[in-house]
Amino acid sequence: MEYYNLDFFGLKRKLPLVSLTPKIKVASLSLLGDTELTDKAAEKLKEKLEKFHFDYLVGPEVKVVPLLHALSQKFGQKRYIVCRKSIKGYMNDPFFLKTPQGTKSNFLVLDGPDAELLQGKKVAVIDDVVSSGTTLTNLENLLKQAGAEIEVVATIFKQGDKYEKDLLFLSSLPVFFNQLPLDKKS
Repeated sequence: MEYYNLDFFGLKRKLPLVSLTPKIKVASLSLLGDTELTDKAAEKLKEKLEKFHFDYLVGPEVKVVPLLHALSQKFGQKRYIVCRKSIKGYMNDPFFLKTPQGTKSNFLVLDGPDAELLQGKKVAVIDDVVSSGTTLTNLENLLKQAGAEIEVVATIFKQGDKYEKDLLFLSSLPVFFNQLPLDKKS
């Protein structure tokens, strides 16, 4: 397996390269189980997010959940909101993204009480990595449909240049085309 050697504020990780298409590979990051990287990312993101005023941190399931938890602790917030990728049995009156394309990748859902909680509130949208921007764009649309006001969108890493909206991010990850980086920032 091929790897990308990441140096993130002094923390070193070997990220496996995974194929998106036969010609494009990206470095795969998972915060799940990596307390040290999650804490460092939360510390650095908090520094950048402090100038924004928001009521809730919101992110998509699953890999960003540890970061949402760490950030909510650092900001002294008692709760954060996770958008799911499918309706769960425990949900009460689920609120889901209405898109023309009904594909699974375009489906995001909030538990009804969470959607009500976000109405008229300012939110910080958080994710671990943005590549194409599909998840973030869908999340932004879902939150707007729920009546939330997006104050800031932030990620740990930006991978490539497909996501062109305003984004606060800590570092870049390269995209590899036939094993050559398309984006030389690291």
